[in-house]
Amino acid sequence: MIERFFIEQSMKKIELENYVKSQLESAGFTTLEIVKTPLVTRIVLHVVRPGLAIGKGGTTINQLTQEIGKKFGIENPQIEIQEIKHPELDAQANVDKIVSLLERGYSWRSITFKGMQDIMNAGAQGAELILSGKLAGKGGRKRRVRIAQGYIKKVGNQVRLVDFAKANAYPKPGAIGIKLRIIHPGVEFPDKADINKFIEKAKEADAIEKQAENAVSTEEVETAKQEILETKEKAEDLLETAKPVSKTAKKRTAKKAKEKEAAKKKAIEKKESENAQEEKKRA
Repeated sequence: MIERFFIEQSMKKIELENYVKSQLESAGFTTLEIVKTPLVTRIVLHVVRPGLAIGKGGTTINQLTQEIGKKFGIENPQIEIQEIKHPELDAQANVDKIVSLLERGYSWRSITFKGMQDIMNAGAQGAELILSGKLAGKGGRKRRVRIAQGYIKKVGNQVRLVDFAKANAYPKPGAIGIKLRIIHPGVEFPDKADINKFIEKAKEADAIEKQAENAVSTEEVETAKQEILETKEKAEDLLETAKPVSKTAKKRTAKKAKEKEAAKKKAIEKKESENAQEEKKRA
């Protein structure tokens, strides 16, 4: 039962890929990813030309979401377009390009050799292109051509690190099968691993950790210095407030107090004299 469920899911994905490819062939569609969430089903489409996939004002992508929801029974589909930044290093994009050129009548020699040159110029470690079928034209026998450059892996568990794609072209003379393998620039195989690189990376990591520790210690020292300066300032303020008042300061304060009392007495006497004069005038 479980095996049947997984087979059905994979078959649905293949059908969905074929349908999306027929709809977005001009946009350079290669693969899709399905991510299921509790609310929506997110479908990520990898496309060479995202403008054609989205359409004017998002019409194409909106129409595609509605059709996918109705045709495949996907609840709340949400399509996300992701651009392929380096199509020269994408095996499926290159195979689709070769298919379209062969079906338009271009020579397979110019297509294949130029395509391999573009792949290697993009920085690939290695590539292998195999064509088999009616390459000689009308009346010619079928043949098989292999074009390879650089380093390539074809056997073992390391094959998973190789980007592989295949397709069939149908020009007028007859069918042609295409297989393409590309090793991307950043791929590292276990049998090609260099111990010196790992040692250098480990040393760099240790140096970064030491720098981080030193940075933390210097920050702690600076914060401690700031705290000491603040405490010193506070202590100086307290000392100034706690200092005994000098004799001259005392005399000055006493003189000021006496002057204030005399001024108050004079003001009171003035008011009393003014009041007495007013009473005399009234009398």
